[in-house]
Amino acid sequence: MQSALNRKINTNVAKNVVLFLGDGMGITTLTAARILKGQLQNQTGEETVMTMDTFPNVGLAKTYSVDFQIPDSAATATAYLCGVKTNINVIGVNAAARNGACKTQKGNEVTSILKWAKDAGKSVGIVTTTRVQHATPATSYAHSASRKWYSDADMPDSAKLDGCTDISSQLIRNIDIDVIIGGGRKYMTPRGTKDPEYPRDFSVRGKRKDGRNLITEWQKLKTGKVAHYVWNRTEFDAVNPETTDYLMALFEPGDLRFEVDRDPSMDPSIVETTEKAIRILQKNPKGFFLLVEGGRIDQAHHDGRAFMALHEAVAFDYAIARALELTKEHETLTIATADHSHTITHNGYPFRGQSILGKSPLWALDFRPYTTLMYGNGPGHKLINGSRPDIRDVNTKTKDYVQLSAVPLESATHSGEDVAVLARGPMAHLFQGVNEQNYIAHAMAYAACVGADLRHCQEPSETFATAPVENMSRTLHSSAAMVSSFFSVILAYTLLM
Repeated sequence: MQSALNRKINTNVAKNVVLFLGDGMGITTLTAARILKGQLQNQTGEETVMTMDTFPNVGLAKTYSVDFQIPDSAATATAYLCGVKTNINVIGVNAAARNGACKTQKGNEVTSILKWAKDAGKSVGIVTTTRVQHATPATSYAHSASRKWYSDADMPDSAKLDGCTDISSQLIRNIDIDVIIGGGRKYMTPRGTKDPEYPRDFSVRGKRKDGRNLITEWQKLKTGKVAHYVWNRTEFDAVNPETTDYLMALFEPGDLRFEVDRDPSMDPSIVETTEKAIRILQKNPKGFFLLVEGGRIDQAHHDGRAFMALHEAVAFDYAIARALELTKEHETLTIATADHSHTITHNGYPFRGQSILGKSPLWALDFRPYTTLMYGNGPGHKLINGSRPDIRDVNTKTKDYVQLSAVPLESATHSGEDVAVLARGPMAHLFQGVNEQNYIAHAMAYAACVGADLRHCQEPSETFATAPVENMSRTLHSSAAMVSSFFSVILAYTLLM
C-alpha cells in the first residue's frame, strides 16, 4: 500500500515506446503462466510475481471487431496499432474494406503508430515469434484486404489485376523499418528457392510466383547503410548493434519454433531478439518504437496444448524483464497486453502448489479426473464408447498433451472477454479503466507525441508561461472577494447594532 501511496504520475513525453503483445494471452493465460513460472523455479507458483505484475497501471480493453463479437488478430491489431476498429481478416484498413475484396481496400487504408513514429524521426522495429508477415506484425506496416496474402502466390489473380500487393512486398516498401526479426523466409524468395536451413524440404522452399527475391531487394535498398540480413544464430550473434543501421533476421521459413522446441544453436530466444532490437534502435537520439509479439501463445492455444502456450507466455515475460533492464522508465513507455483471449479455463479445486498442468483432486460425476486447465472447444474433445477418456494414468504435464475440450473443433477458437492492458513509464496512467481496444494506439501516440495529436509535446514555457499570470489574477480576484466580504460583514454588523 505504501508503494501505491508513494507513486507519482510520470507526465514526461515518452521518448521510446515498447509494445509487448501476447497473442491470445487472456487473463486466464496470465494467471496460469504466473503459476507455471513459479513452479519451474520449484515454488508453489500462485504467489509468483511476473514482470508484468509489477506494472503499476492496469486497464481492460474491449476486443470485439466491427463485424464480429469475437475477433481475430487482424482486426485487433488494426485497433491497437492504427487506432481504428475494423472487420476480421483485414489489416491496416478500416471497416469499409471487405475480406478478400481488393477493390474495397483502395482509399480505406489506415496507418499505424509504427509509421507515425518513423515520420517523427524515431527508429522503429518489429520482433515476433511468428512469421513477420503474420497478422500482428503485418498490421504495423501493411494494408491488405486479406491477412493471408503473405506472398503473391497466396493472392487470387483478380486481386493482383485490381492492383493489390502481397504483404511481403509491402514489408520492404511501405515503411523504412530499422529492425525486422521473426520468421517467414519462404514468402520472400522465388518459387523453388531452396531454404538455407532445410534445403531438402520441398514444402519450405520459396513461394513467390513473380520471381522477386525480396531479401536481395531489401539489401539493395539499404546500400550505403550498415544493413545485415541473417537467418541463423551464428550470423545473428555477429551483428554488432553499435554499428548496425538495419537488421532483417528471418530464422525460419514460416513461424519460429515453440520455445520448448527451439534449437538454441540455431535460433535465439525472444529475450535475445528483443535485446538486439533495443540495442540497435536506442542509438537514435529521438527515440524508438518497438513492437514485440509473443505470437505462438495463440497458436498453442489453437492446438489445445496448454503446456506450450504457458511456456511461450513465460518466455514472453522474461523478454519484458530484459527490455525493462535495457531502458529507462522515466523516458520509456512500456505496455503489455493481448489482442484477444482464448477459451482456456482454470477450474476445479486443485490444492495450493499443485501443478498447473495437472488434474483436479476432485473427480467428476462420471468418477473420472479432469485437468485443471481445459478448453471450451478445440481438438481435445474425445469420446470413447460414449464417455470421455479416463486420464488417471495419463501424464498431462507433457508438451504434446492436448487438454480436454467441451466441443469438438479442429482448432480452438478465440474468446471474447476483455484483455488486460498493463503499462509503466511516461503517461502510463492513461492506460486504466475499461476502454475500446483502439484507444491504445491513440494513448501511445499521445504519450510519445507522434501522429496527429501533438498536445503533449508543447514546450514547457508554452504550457506554463500563462500560469503565474492566471494564478495572480485568481489570487487578486480572491483577495478582492475577501475584502468585499469583509466590508459586507462589517456593514451588516453595523446595521444590526
